[in-house]
Amino acid sequence: MDPVTIPCGHSYCMKCIQGFWDEEEKIPTAPADLCYAGPEDVVCDVCTGRKLKAIKSCLICLASYCEKHLQPHLDAAAFKKHKLVEPSKNLQENICSRHDEVMKMFCRTDQKCICYLCSVEEHKGHDTVSAAAERTERQRELEESQQQIQQRIQDREKEMKLLQQEVEAINHSADQTVKDSEKIFTEVIRLIQKRSCDVKQQIRSQQQTEVSRIKDLQEELEQEITELKRRDAELKQLSLTEDHSQFLLNYPSLPPLSESTHSSSINFRPLRYFEDVTAAVSELRDKLQDILREEWTNISLTVTHVDVLLPEPEPKSRADFLKYSRQITLDPNTAHRRLLLSEENRKITFMEKPQSDSDYSDRFTDYLQVLSRESLTGRCYWEVERRGKHVYIAVAYKNISRSRDESGFGCNDKSWSLDCSTHNLSFHHNSIKTSISAPVSSRVGVYLDHRAGVLSFYSVSESMTLLHRVQTTFTQPLHAGLRLGFVVGTTAEDTVQRLK
Repeated sequence: MDPVTIPCGHSYCMKCIQGFWDEEEKIPTAPADLCYAGPEDVVCDVCTGRKLKAIKSCLICLASYCEKHLQPHLDAAAFKKHKLVEPSKNLQENICSRHDEVMKMFCRTDQKCICYLCSVEEHKGHDTVSAAAERTERQRELEESQQQIQQRIQDREKEMKLLQQEVEAINHSADQTVKDSEKIFTEVIRLIQKRSCDVKQQIRSQQQTEVSRIKDLQEELEQEITELKRRDAELKQLSLTEDHSQFLLNYPSLPPLSESTHSSSINFRPLRYFEDVTAAVSELRDKLQDILREEWTNISLTVTHVDVLLPEPEPKSRADFLKYSRQITLDPNTAHRRLLLSEENRKITFMEKPQSDSDYSDRFTDYLQVLSRESLTGRCYWEVERRGKHVYIAVAYKNISRSRDESGFGCNDKSWSLDCSTHNLSFHHNSIKTSISAPVSSRVGVYLDHRAGVLSFYSVSESMTLLHRVQTTFTQPLHAGLRLGFVVGTTAEDTVQRLK
């Protein structure tokens, strides 16, 4: 039958092959713009003369076929197990350059494709499997990687959506805040303008009153002067009378001169009429400047600490914490009367006698505690050095109560406090106590991530030891706070930057 073996390993009689070639010659010419292969196309390996475009490649035959020459792979049972793929120009890469065989095996030891002859020669003893088996394993890994990538894409798309929502929220918040701020500043300006008009009106009214009173006195004085001049003329005329008898006869008829009603009531003062008003207004201006300067610092810090990024991991080393250190000063206006503030308002000491007679509305009256001047937002870190027997290290909202039991740090929902006594540690919030099993440290670090709602207390030594962490939602800027137990001589010192 004259058998013939083709490159893919199949055997046919020469008569069948010749018949196939004869049928090929009868193929009608296809439109060039649809079927003929161009420079970038994969050509049919069977076509003679002008090649047609291949529509499939066979990984077993290592050949590419046009639609017509592909037909045996679709119809003949012998080709059913052949692997058809999209047309490829790289089929020869599947041929072993040494043995000229299809590389159907994979060497895991050398991580390369090999033919069956390679597996019994230079790769003998290596971990070899069929290429199909390795593909199955790699396909599983690929699918897992795809799932991870797809999941990550979903996560990133979700984050993108959240970030877009964040942008919209930021823009809305900024626009609303600008609008509210302009309204508030306009009200302040309007109030100042109204007070300016009130002062001007009062000055003009008082000016009119005083000038009118003086003019009334002037009219009375003019009348008196006129009367005095008339009397002076009469006396002059009498003094010129030559007849002594006539002089003596007319003299008794002259009434006595009455006392002046004005000379004693007119007091001449230095020329300072409304200058005191100017001084009072200047004093008001200076106070407003001081208030604006202090509050502007808080406003500016609040604006610059707006943090729109996702929370960063909490620092680990002290050097990392100190990157967020803040200069903390204590506000004397909030300090209990028996607290002595010193060292530029960064140290407090309990004293037997009240330290101030000033009655500020912000002053704590029932607990030996004080708040910081600075409002805290964003990420902040500060340290407290404890020298006494009992210190409360806290943060609180500015509107915390200033009197009665609920004003103590940790005794309300507006403050969070770490209670450091000689032998014990505990955390307090809203009158709920949480005991802490940890050595008592003389130096405590406080880390605040306002936006993330994280408040952490650390024992500071050669390393940072977490004492307690709070995860919550802060609705207002916070202020650092210190509170002393009722022990004479107890001190606490905030040493934010000097302890670097």
